[in-house]
Amino acid sequence: MPVKVMIPTPLRAYAEKTDSVEVDGRTAGEVLNNVAEKYSQLKKHLFDERGSLRSYINIYVNDEDIRYLQNEKTEIKETDVISIVPSIAGGSVAVAEEIETKVKEKNVRLSNEEILRYSRHLIMPEVGMEGQKKLKAASVLMIGAGGLGSPLGMYLAAAGVGKLGIVDFDVVDETNLQRQLLHGTSDVGRPKLESAKEKIKEINPNVKVETYETMLNSENALEIIKDYNLVVDGTDNFPTRYLVNDACVLLSKPYVYGSIFRFEGQVTVFDSKNGPCYRCLYPTPPPPGLVPSCAEGGVLGVLPGIIGSLQALEAIKLIIGAGDSLVGRLILFDALKFKTRELKLHKNPDCPICGKNQTIHELIDYQQFCGIAYEDGRDVNVDRISVEDLKIKIDNEEDIFLLDVREPHEYEINNINNGYLIPLNDLPNRMNELDSSREIVAYCKVGGRSARAVDFLRKAGFKKVKNLVGGIDAWAQRIDKSMPRY
Repeated sequence: MPVKVMIPTPLRAYAEKTDSVEVDGRTAGEVLNNVAEKYSQLKKHLFDERGSLRSYINIYVNDEDIRYLQNEKTEIKETDVISIVPSIAGGSVAVAEEIETKVKEKNVRLSNEEILRYSRHLIMPEVGMEGQKKLKAASVLMIGAGGLGSPLGMYLAAAGVGKLGIVDFDVVDETNLQRQLLHGTSDVGRPKLESAKEKIKEINPNVKVETYETMLNSENALEIIKDYNLVVDGTDNFPTRYLVNDACVLLSKPYVYGSIFRFEGQVTVFDSKNGPCYRCLYPTPPPPGLVPSCAEGGVLGVLPGIIGSLQALEAIKLIIGAGDSLVGRLILFDALKFKTRELKLHKNPDCPICGKNQTIHELIDYQQFCGIAYEDGRDVNVDRISVEDLKIKIDNEEDIFLLDVREPHEYEINNINNGYLIPLNDLPNRMNELDSSREIVAYCKVGGRSARAVDFLRKAGFKKVKNLVGGIDAWAQRIDKSMPRY
């Protein structure tokens, strides 16, 4: 009996770039095994060495997560659809009640100017004067002032959230301007916190903006988060997501989650008191490199506006206590096909931080937990070469083979001396095109993918292969400044 299986974007490179496939099977386990047999490269990303489903992969039959409810023996009907959902990045009234208490204790009032400003809220019975007072008394912490942080900051400020905290340590770059609307062309080179605060205060001067120019880490997360009613996540990396989740669980704070990749987004609310947490959904992170960052994989500029706006919506609903929140529900959005799906999430009784037998009682080293190397490959255990040393070798006409492991559409933007293109995912099947007797220098955009390529080639027997630290981006900045950057 053929059953349709949906393949997510990050795994399509291992499934001949298809977004769905029909395979036979009576149970979910049989179907997945048949998918793995059909696509051998996909198999290692679905199953571990023991043949068990990897913990960063969730399997849904229609909209039901079968990991904790049943098991892979779940029987399948011909009309069922199985979805593979890797990590990419009910209702709760607790926050609204907490803020309502604050409204009464501090006798929060709206000025005439605020009544006029928020008039379209005030005439809605679901918000009204009481809801607007809750918004004024509320405090929300934003992690990141980038793509997701832009609509979050602007809409939460416009809605009248009284206090917005922003954690960020980055500066505005030209590549941000395509999607990060908190920042403009004149802000390039400025700290994002400066331009974000400026824009937010322009939108609504009544909002108090607290900025934290630091990387959120295990040492400062609890201290920063503890004084806020809820947290909204605008980051794009797994260590910070696990850090934010664990801190919110330990502090009993709701966590509004969003993630984006190319044309796809996810959004939900994690609240361990009323539903699952992020670790329930993804107990462990995917291996480094499986899910590219936005810098490597790209993102449609309007997508963070959509997902970030949905996060802002969920935050506002939590604050005023209206409607049904996304606790226990994961929304998947495919902009290319304009389709949404709602998947049910379930609390993992064995979750190490919110389960019955809690084993995590304090924050840990999340970089180590996620196995994250420097983005430019500096701490990967492979031989390296700087762009300056590569330039010397090229000028001296040494016999250097330049291996470009980016994607073809990236190669069209720029390349170093017509480097030989073999995308990283194709490398296992195209090693025969390389001459192991020559000195090979592998490069990608910033050095992460090429570090993995060098590691793979070393294990395959290549002795004279090095990684270009910083990739072609470093080459464009320090060697050939006429080269376009992306």
